[in-house]
Amino acid sequence: MLTLGPVAFAAPWLLIALAALPLLWWLLRVTPPAPRVVAFPPIRFLFDLRNREETPVHTPWWLLLLRLLIAAFVILAVARPLLNPGAVTDGSGPLLIVLDDGWAGAGNWQSRREVMADLLTAAERGRRPVAILKTAPTAPDGEIAEVRLMSAGEARAVAGAAEPRPWPVDRGRAIEALDAFEAGGGAEVVWLADGVAGDAAGDVAFARALADRGRLTVYGDPDHPVMMLDRPEIVGTELRIEAQRSEGAAPAADWLKASAEGGLVLARVPLSFAAGERTAGAVVALPTELRNRLLRLEIEGAGNAAAVMLFDERWRRRPVGLVSGGGLETAQPLLSDIYYLERALEPFAEVRKGSIAELIDQGIAVLVLADVGNVVGSEREALDGWLNAGGVLIRFAGDKMAAQSDDLVPVRLRVGGRDLGGAMSWSEPARLAPFADESPFFGLEMAPDVRVRRQVLAEPEIELKRKTWAALLDGTPLVTADRHGDGRIVLFHTTANTDWSNLPLSGLFVTMLQRLVALSRGVAADEGREPLPPFAMLDGYGRLVPPQSNVARAAPAGFDEIVPGPTHPPGFYGTAESKRALNLSGKLGTLEPLGPPPAGTAERVYAAEQERDLMPWLLTLAVLLLFVDFLVSMQLRGLLRLAGRGAAPLALAFALAAGLSADPARAQTTNDADALAATLETRLAYVLSGERAVDEMSHAGLYGLGRVLSERTSVEPAAPAGIDIERDEIVFYPLLYWPVVQDQPLLSAAALARVDAYMKHGGTILFDTREGGGFETGANGARLRQLLRLLDIPPLAPVPENHVLTKAFYLMHEFPGRFPGGTLWVEADASGTHDGVSAIVIGANDWAAAWATDEDGRPLAALVPNNPRQREMAYRFGVNLVMYTLTGNYKADQVHVPAILERLGQ
Repeated sequence: MLTLGPVAFAAPWLLIALAALPLLWWLLRVTPPAPRVVAFPPIRFLFDLRNREETPVHTPWWLLLLRLLIAAFVILAVARPLLNPGAVTDGSGPLLIVLDDGWAGAGNWQSRREVMADLLTAAERGRRPVAILKTAPTAPDGEIAEVRLMSAGEARAVAGAAEPRPWPVDRGRAIEALDAFEAGGGAEVVWLADGVAGDAAGDVAFARALADRGRLTVYGDPDHPVMMLDRPEIVGTELRIEAQRSEGAAPAADWLKASAEGGLVLARVPLSFAAGERTAGAVVALPTELRNRLLRLEIEGAGNAAAVMLFDERWRRRPVGLVSGGGLETAQPLLSDIYYLERALEPFAEVRKGSIAELIDQGIAVLVLADVGNVVGSEREALDGWLNAGGVLIRFAGDKMAAQSDDLVPVRLRVGGRDLGGAMSWSEPARLAPFADESPFFGLEMAPDVRVRRQVLAEPEIELKRKTWAALLDGTPLVTADRHGDGRIVLFHTTANTDWSNLPLSGLFVTMLQRLVALSRGVAADEGREPLPPFAMLDGYGRLVPPQSNVARAAPAGFDEIVPGPTHPPGFYGTAESKRALNLSGKLGTLEPLGPPPAGTAERVYAAEQERDLMPWLLTLAVLLLFVDFLVSMQLRGLLRLAGRGAAPLALAFALAAGLSADPARAQTTNDADALAATLETRLAYVLSGERAVDEMSHAGLYGLGRVLSERTSVEPAAPAGIDIERDEIVFYPLLYWPVVQDQPLLSAAALARVDAYMKHGGTILFDTREGGGFETGANGARLRQLLRLLDIPPLAPVPENHVLTKAFYLMHEFPGRFPGGTLWVEADASGTHDGVSAIVIGANDWAAAWATDEDGRPLAALVPNNPRQREMAYRFGVNLVMYTLTGNYKADQVHVPAILERLGQ
């Protein structure tokens, strides 16, 4: 293979034929063109005939050039020229393709496929054997798949079936597979690296082992670094998370997306990497209701398993109610029954305080009673009903319970209990015994410094052992539990403060409470030793897929310490009702770029253009020029007439220009064409904000609203249009949705005139600050007020009770979007203009998010609060608004319906 810059020739020996072009020039020049046949009266030319010898006419130079070009194109075509040739040379030895198929290679996997296709095409052209080494382990013991030689066609099938694995590569084990492979002499090695370092010494040894096999070429993509997430940290109501990238030279702005079941987007927050930095932080703050629906966090566009963080019940913030039987909360908080409880629960639960009845009415998942001896009256009835419905009651002992207790306990208690120095005392404070296998606390790290000085004792019974979840070394129970209807009662036989033990001061206390709070959503207590079956796995791209048959069950003990691999890929384990998340993110350490390759290694970039065979193009040019030659020859012989002198050279120039134009002409979509389409169909439009997430949500919102309109009304809008308010004409759109952003640029004079004319000639603009509540507050609301000051806005007023907007299609008096409530503002008096339609409607409820659906009709954004009826009402508002803008006040006469009915009754 001969390489000349970006062009290579697969059969360079055929280029020798180019040396014959001078001979062809000479032959064409000495050979006169064919005689031209002309009709004429011969007798006239016989007069004064001179008998002399004349030189034949030579072929015109431009025709010689044309024919030489035809010959050159044919010669170049048969030499198989290749534009942007692959890394493979024209050697005859085997080709070894080394593929990093771990999680880090998923982001640019399509580029890897294209490179492999080029490599295999070149190997097939040279009839070279091929071997493929995949560096991610596939066997349960971590072994790398066997490497063997195969034909290029067989290798193409193997490469086509290759997919990234959701775990790291193991280049150390790959060296063992490489050592067992015999490639023979003259081998060529191409390493499709993922750009991420593993073990530094192992990477160097692996690169040297590849270089020892033959000429080494390494592919990389430094302009598109690999990204991953670290384990989030809970700080109050916020999730704080850090992301890493493998390269950090240039600044980068990405997005972190939080989503719920079914892909519903809960939040999108910016994730910005500064220049020279390889880490970036983000904060996700969600209301408790949305936080408890959070299923995954992911870096948009990263496309790998480590850029996804799955969430299970352990991350939910359950509402937990605290009730104290003491009275020291204000005077001496450190002695309070609930002080330590509140501090222990705050990181993972929403703590509420109040009476038993108040807390149950608020809808709590767990109720904690600290030294409450008896629950009586209406509170007892409410508590029984709540427990039967599935609530979890956690009780702590104390002086009141030791003296007298009701029957809302898992075991019968002795009166008085025992303490250090009492009648039933220890010689020294007691320590905790290891947790039993059946206990939900099994697997928690023991705290050897915990000491218990006093406890309430349980009466002996047959079921006592089953009900005991934690015990002291002497066998007496410290934590007992039992079912109560569909709920559960758990009793700590010591206090919630430090009066009877130092358990509340230990980290074990926090993790025990975390396990108990998790029970409120069905994490079965008797599953302590039962292996968790695979439920849904993350593939290499970070997508949840059904588990394969070779995925093993995971033991709950030490679950968080499992490192994802072939045996246990990342994903969910358990059942639909009770599952735990195993994440790759947070278990990979620091993300470092792959070190430099050995000296003498060729380095290439994935993003380079794909190899292209120029043979068809050259042959096409040769045929085209041959046709031009035929036309010119016919004209020279008088068999074809072309208009004007010099028509043949012009035809040649036209043919060359047409042939050398490699790209077909592309029609440009103009603003006029868009405007014409808008006049032929009803189209809803939205103003482009410059923020991709907002614009995508606006488009999806109007698309979803259009679906509803088509299903429920006679309006069938076409696809929504995105409008650049500074450039596009807006007069053709009846309704313009304008999402206001904080960085909304102020309008130019031309845009102000365009918007002002639109509103004064029948158009309606819905301004949406998307912040909930009223548009009078918030950063977006402040920006909207700045915009409105520049426009000729009539007086505004909240939508009155009998406004046409409340009855244009549906009868409604509230106009919710993603957020409920708020005030909707319209023109105070629009009765005298444009059939009574208000030119401006202002609100803050983020209607596009409530309307937004995908192509299958599934909602894209969660509502606050999560009320399905609220989304339906948002659709109804959208329908009313569109009907209002299209039909005007035709239903305004309904205002007089009461008077008409009254007259009819008379």
